[in-house]
Amino acid sequence: MTKLLEMNHHTLRFAGGVFRTTRLNVASLALATSSPSQFSGGYCSIPPSRFKLSTCYATLSAVVKTQEPTFDGKEAASLVDELRINFNTGRTRSYEWRISQLQNIAKMIDEKEKCITEALHQDLSKPELEAFLAELSNTKSSCMLAIKELKNWMAPETVKTSVTTFPSSAQIVSEPLGVVLIISAWNFPFLLSVEPVIGAISAGNAVVLKPSEVAPATSSLLAKLFSEYLDETTIRVVQGGVPETTALLDQKWDKIFFTGGARVGRIVMAAAAKNLTPVVLELGGKCPALVDSDVNLQVAARRIITGKWACNNGQACIGVDYVITTKDFAPKLIDALKTELKTFFGENPLKSKDLSRIVNSFHFKRLESMMKENGVANKIVHGGQTMEDKLKLSPTILVDVPEGSSMMQEEIFGPLLPVITVSKIEDGFQVIRSKPKPLAAYLFTDNKELQNQFVQNVSAGGISINETVLHVTLKDLPFGGVGESGIGAYHGKFSYETFSHKKGVLYRSFDGDSDLRYPPYTPEKKMVLKALLSSDIFGAILAFFGFSKES
Repeated sequence: MTKLLEMNHHTLRFAGGVFRTTRLNVASLALATSSPSQFSGGYCSIPPSRFKLSTCYATLSAVVKTQEPTFDGKEAASLVDELRINFNTGRTRSYEWRISQLQNIAKMIDEKEKCITEALHQDLSKPELEAFLAELSNTKSSCMLAIKELKNWMAPETVKTSVTTFPSSAQIVSEPLGVVLIISAWNFPFLLSVEPVIGAISAGNAVVLKPSEVAPATSSLLAKLFSEYLDETTIRVVQGGVPETTALLDQKWDKIFFTGGARVGRIVMAAAAKNLTPVVLELGGKCPALVDSDVNLQVAARRIITGKWACNNGQACIGVDYVITTKDFAPKLIDALKTELKTFFGENPLKSKDLSRIVNSFHFKRLESMMKENGVANKIVHGGQTMEDKLKLSPTILVDVPEGSSMMQEEIFGPLLPVITVSKIEDGFQVIRSKPKPLAAYLFTDNKELQNQFVQNVSAGGISINETVLHVTLKDLPFGGVGESGIGAYHGKFSYETFSHKKGVLYRSFDGDSDLRYPPYTPEKKMVLKALLSSDIFGAILAFFGFSKES
């Protein structure tokens, strides 16, 4: 595993101690670094950040003072051993333990809402309302659903038996997997950390959470809150960067749940394969929005904007990555987008308090480079303004950028929105199918036949019709990818099932035992068994007395 990750070790100093970070070189990515930074501040008051971060999509962070990591493989092994010993006591299996931890998470969200909101603003300049709706409210909703439904989820499910096991009964019994590792992402650092933890706790597991060091304020806060509100003998937070993550991945887990980019996802899967550890990979991809001409233009534009720029300024795995529409309709759609963008974020969106900043300087430069690429810069029809010192990049619309450009080959993960035009709307299906399967796909149309074709013929983790991103808020729908956009799913009961093993159990008494299944095997036994297995009761009775239907 250590050969898969190329790393440098660094340290951030907080008032409460030391926070280790790193920078990662995956697939020969060169990451810029910045000068040392000093942090101070209390439990809730996290001062404004003035450092520049360097990262590789879902991983990595700021650079400060060089030192050797203290959380190494030995410490990671000791942590896993300790949690496994505590798990094996049966402590986490009880309903009482699970419900108490879930109630404490709900209490934590209520009591520390301001702290969490400040941390999210520190890491991403996330607007307060957006932080509440996208992170706190969603997480609290998941927690309350688990509290309400936990007894039902834990109850064994009775299933039918067959004549071959008569008399008998059978059940499906859910059991916890054991000790699980959750590695979360930086773009929704509270939601994507706590929601899978809710599923793991509901299922009765011991948990290690590794939050993203690219969101250091939220990571530090999670470590403090978890130690205050949750059972430290079975639930832990490990902070840090690549050395710490590498040390954790080198251990044997009962499941690894990773949210982030496909590049690091491959590293996680390779590490898990050594121990045949099952994984859930919540990745991403290029999520398209196909827009027909029969739409309510204003509503469609507002919902696209919400699924792009009002969704962490495009830094979301389910955010709209590109739009497809017809050549004739494109000018109308673009004008509507411009109008609503002005309504949402004002004449100068770089000064808007309702727009998140880019997470760090590496991503800022990546997006700026993508926008200035040859053959792309002249395709900008709206926006394109930048403010590097504030890591601000305005909502930007481009039309028909080259298919070979990085903007159309990579997940954008930022406020750049290419609009691709086609002759007729059905041609958009082929554009979508020409790319890896996305985490989400969106269609705007009132045409029921087109809606049905889209659902049946477009493969994606999830689909919304005449809407963006809201499908992930429905806890009765699974959320997860397909193909390169991910493996596995969670949310609601699906989270419980993701962290559970469904164990089949057959119950029989010592009564009603028949010698039909036991040696010596005779032609008469064969006749009876064939009739029973064919559900031919009359034939079985005849065979029992030595007759056949033919005779």
